[in-house]
Amino acid sequence: MKRLFTCFLLAATALSAVARPNLVVILIDDMGWNDTGFAGNKTIHTPHLDRLAQSGIIFTQAYAAAPNCAPTRACLMTGQYTPRHEVYTVVDERHSPGQPNHKIMAAPSKPELDGGAITFADVLQDAGYATGMVGMWNLGRGRKGPRVPTGQGFDSYVQPKDLGFEKDSYFDPEGNYLTDRLTDKAIEFTKNQTKPFLLYVAYHAVHSPFDPKPETLRKNNGNEYAATIETLDENIGRLAAALPEDTVLIFTSDNGGTRRYVEPLRGGKGTLYEGGLRVPAFACGPGIKPHQQSAEPISSIDVYPTLLELAGVPMPGNLPLDGKSLVPLWSGGSLKRDALFWHFPCYIGQGGPTSAMRKGKYKLLEFFETETTELYDLDSDPEERNNLSKAEPKRANKLYAELKQWQADLNAPRPAEPNPDYDPTAPRKKGRDERGNKGRNKKK
Repeated sequence: MKRLFTCFLLAATALSAVARPNLVVILIDDMGWNDTGFAGNKTIHTPHLDRLAQSGIIFTQAYAAAPNCAPTRACLMTGQYTPRHEVYTVVDERHSPGQPNHKIMAAPSKPELDGGAITFADVLQDAGYATGMVGMWNLGRGRKGPRVPTGQGFDSYVQPKDLGFEKDSYFDPEGNYLTDRLTDKAIEFTKNQTKPFLLYVAYHAVHSPFDPKPETLRKNNGNEYAATIETLDENIGRLAAALPEDTVLIFTSDNGGTRRYVEPLRGGKGTLYEGGLRVPAFACGPGIKPHQQSAEPISSIDVYPTLLELAGVPMPGNLPLDGKSLVPLWSGGSLKRDALFWHFPCYIGQGGPTSAMRKGKYKLLEFFETETTELYDLDSDPEERNNLSKAEPKRANKLYAELKQWQADLNAPRPAEPNPDYDPTAPRKKGRDERGNKGRNKKK
């Protein structure tokens, strides 16, 4: 069925293989906005990422399309906001609608990406690209069927369990390190291609619980997070060194970092405050001048149209895309986008049902549980400490009307129904990020 939507692309992409760049997308898990040297970190060692970022364009106002894993990945793969694909959160019984610590009934979320979704891999595969994925899919389970990578446009897929790694484990029983092995497989894919390729590498790092290599941990004075990032940096450097020169590489993260790593930004993973959404990002490769920076807000949804423009492939007809190609920014242009939006009508961790938009320097958040809004000037207050909703009611009301219109246009759920089982004394159920480092499977 998908090919009925994309077969027309073949006639429109009669470019020679030489003219079409190889494309690599690297997605990090839970890397916060300033966890790299190129983003301003002075203590975490990331020389390879810094070199790659400086060789191209750094996006200083980059956002994840959602505050946690699954919805951002769905947005990345489809180029669409969450209300279009309805993957709003990671489906987890600890946070399912109606839990006693939920004041209102959250909206349900699809647990995986629909098999009929047209991903950027679908389009590029039909346009003649070799397509491969290595790492964490998190949008459907199993090895076969329409909801796994090989049913969503990828010719090949290697996941951690294929390599002998248990869930959340950084080491296998033989002492191999997951980030190393995923990089091995990514390099292997690039070496076996005879035509332009798309490679999507979604590392498990830097998701907790951390289990870094002992020697790297010692080098970083016992800082598990910094040690995990350093090994990740080394591996991305190794992958980049193996890529052909005609390769465009895009790097970003699936959501903001956990709260203890995103200061001074407010919030963290699971919230629509800046700490939960801001991520490091850059692009480098042929056609991108080095030592550039862009402060224009960008999002995960922008990767899809960017890849298609780079490949010289037209956008699929009748497919609503919310993202904008980033290519104009590489030559000092603009995306000509009016606003960015987020919709997270769910509970997870310390986050609750929220919607948000950013227009220019202003950001408005709507909290469904309390039926309140907050307004921030991100130029003067990136930490979101000074709520302007009462000081500037006219602006707040105008933006709120625009946010609600956007929700209506996309048929986004607006949770409001009281939870009949709500118990204000019920403890908040912790996710795996908050439960410490257990179950290490490391051979020393």
